[in-house]
Formats: sequence, C-alpha cells, structure tokens
Amino acid sequence: MFIRNTLVFGLFSLLFSANLFAVPKPIPDPPSLKADSFYLVDFESGQVLAEKDPDKRVEPASITKLMTAFLVDKAIDDGDITADDLVTISEKAWRMKGSKMFVEVGKQVSVGELLKGLIIQSGNDASVALAEHIAGSESAFVGYMNHQAQVLGMNNTNYQNATGWPAAEHYSTARDIATLTAAMIRDYPESYRYYREREFTYNDIRQFNRNRLLWRDESIDGVKTGHTEAAGYCLVASAKQGDMRLISVVLGASSDKARTSSSQSLLNYGFRFYETLRLYGTNEVLRTARLWYGEQEQVAVGVDSDIYVTIPRGRYKDLDASIDIVNPISAPISQGQKMGQINIKLDEELIVSEAIVATHAVAEGSLISRALDYIKLMFK
Repeated sequence: MFIRNTLVFGLFSLLFSANLFAVPKPIPDPPSLKADSFYLVDFESGQVLAEKDPDKRVEPASITKLMTAFLVDKAIDDGDITADDLVTISEKAWRMKGSKMFVEVGKQVSVGELLKGLIIQSGNDASVALAEHIAGSESAFVGYMNHQAQVLGMNNTNYQNATGWPAAEHYSTARDIATLTAAMIRDYPESYRYYREREFTYNDIRQFNRNRLLWRDESIDGVKTGHTEAAGYCLVASAKQGDMRLISVVLGASSDKARTSSSQSLLNYGFRFYETLRLYGTNEVLRTARLWYGEQEQVAVGVDSDIYVTIPRGRYKDLDASIDIVNPISAPISQGQKMGQINIKLDEELIVSEAIVATHAVAEGSLISRALDYIKLMFK
C-alpha cells in the first residue's frame, strides 16, 4: 500500500504564465557523423543525448590506456604503490613501437612521470612499464584490466594488452568507454587534470597532446585519442560548462580532422539544447511520514545521493515529481532504510525513478506508546 504525494515544479508560474498553452520548441536531431559509432552522455545524470551503434564492438586503439591509467590510480589509492616509486624500464617496454615517451632500458623512472607520459604522450613504453610494475608482467596486468571492466559494468569490453596494440580479441564500445571515462573523472580527479595538459617534455624530448580540441575550446579538459589502421581515428572527449559536464566518444572516424570536428559537434549540440539540473541533494529531507510504534511519530525521508536530470533547455517548469511512500511504516527504522520511491516525469515520460530512504534512525517507542499506536491502527 502506498501514500502518494505529488510535487509540481513551477506550478504557479504555469498557472499565471501568458504562455500557458505554448508548445515547447522541438529539439533538433543530433548531428549526423561519419564514424563507426558515437555516444554523447551527461556525466552527472547519465542521460544519453546522442548515439549511433553505442554497443558495437570495435578496436579501441590507444583509448585502451584509459583503463591502464585508471588501474595505476587505483593501485596508488589502495596503497599498493606510490607516485614516487621508481620503475626499472624493461627491454620489452623500451622496445615498444608506436607512440613513445622515450624511456631508456635499465633506467629508473618514477610512477608519476610514467603516468604523465602515458596520459599526455600516449606512451606505449610507459604503459608497459607501469603494467609490469603493478602486476609483474603485462599479461598479468591484463587480467586486472578485464576484472575492472566487469566491476564497472563494461560488458562489451575485452583487453589483451595495456597499450591498445592491435589484437584479435581486443575490443570495446562507445558506451563502455564513456562508462570508464565517467568513473575516472569521478574517482581520480587529481590525475584527470593531466588529460588537459597540452604538452610534456621527458628526456629533453618535447611532445604534444594529440587531442586537438584542447587548443580549440577552453571548456574541454580531456580526454584521449586513439588510432590504428583497423580502428580508424578515435577520440573520447569531455567538457564542462557551468555545472554541466558532457562526455563524447567518437570511434572509427576517417581522419584526425574528422574525429576532432565530430567530437566538437556532439559537445556543442549537447550544451546548446540541453541543461543539467541538480534537483535534490544527498540526505535532503523531502517530506516526513507517519511512523508507528516508534519513539517519535514522524520520520524524515529523502534521497541517499544527489539526483540530477538532463532535460531540454527551458523545460524545468514542466517537470513533475511524485513520491510514493510505503504505508504503514513501523519502528524500528534504520538510517538509509528504503521508504518508497520518487518518480520524476517530463511530458508524462518517466525520466528518473529513485528510492527514498529514512534520513535518520528511529528506535521503538515505549510499551505504552506502542500499545496506543496498535489501537489507533485498528480503528484507522
């Protein structure tokens, strides 16, 4: 059984607005891009704004290094290694082809320096050196990569190396790459700042970040390029304007210029036609509910994490939120215990549905108060 409480956003502005019957402006279709697949998603709400074959398995090329960097950060966070650890460069790492940081065999380089070389210069040598330092060998590190992919819900991803070097069963998808990118931005913001660096010099060799968007748009602060003959030209990008952050993934473009312009078009589309709003904050009290058999008669309910929505610009007043609360609620109640559901709709379409929980614990009341509540419930 549920008690229903409806919260209407902007009710009075709707009643007295001269545009009461105005029809909302339609959102144009996303840009048409020449790429194997693409994906545009809001970081906070997870709302998908544009997509094409987002679950198509493709070769991710050097975008693979996002997972390598993620696991380096995780190892540091877990206390397994430190940024100051010195890594002895193996012959395998030194001999890696493709993009390089130009480390020298037998030399010792800090984890921090190697991480910068991996992120900014896309160094294959740095990737292998870090993988060997964490797991003992690159092949063992790949096991960590695939395990972490499953933990993050990247169900269409399989790694066979730490660099993105072409391999038969090495693949990912636009959706999975966006999932990894969001986790990286959320969990390791200190390392994420390296993705916006335009250049890095190591061993007196100055190299530039291949993400051309960093020179085009100040709101763009990452993320990673990739290219092989089989993968084509790939780019995962992220930008923040105000409180809104978007992540775009473009895979299999025909050229560096095409992946850059396609990514810019996706981000421009998202920021131009949509807005992201924080509706409720963690532990914010939404209402109180009648509590039976407790040491108090009311329990406050709210949400256990921030609730964001991404909607067409100018449509905030059209949002409708309703709360369904389980009835009756009986003590004892623990903090965080589910009390019901909050549903948010736009034009009768459900866009968010989240649990509401008790914001604090409530113990059982006295024997007398519980007996009185029992009698009240019988007559109720």
